[in-house]
Amino acid sequence: MIQINYDKCDLCGACVGVCPFDAMELTEVRLSVIHSNCTECDFCVEICPFEVLTNDGVPLKPRASERRKPSIHSVT
Repeated sequence: MIQINYDKCDLCGACVGVCPFDAMELTEVRLSVIHSNCTECDFCVEICPFEVLTNDGVPLKPRASERRKPSIHSVT
């Protein structure tokens, strides 16, 4: 489950912009995780410049760091 350290969060919104599942919600005063949408892919954890987010659970999908990097293949 994604955890938020509210003492470190400056509400920059980087995590909201990178989440492909609309699992992050940002208001003028607070960041929250919509756990029913979250797949624990860790995109938000990896993009956060202030290390506000952590994941203490097992992801439902491979974490971004565990995915193969895309490569270009020649087409014949």
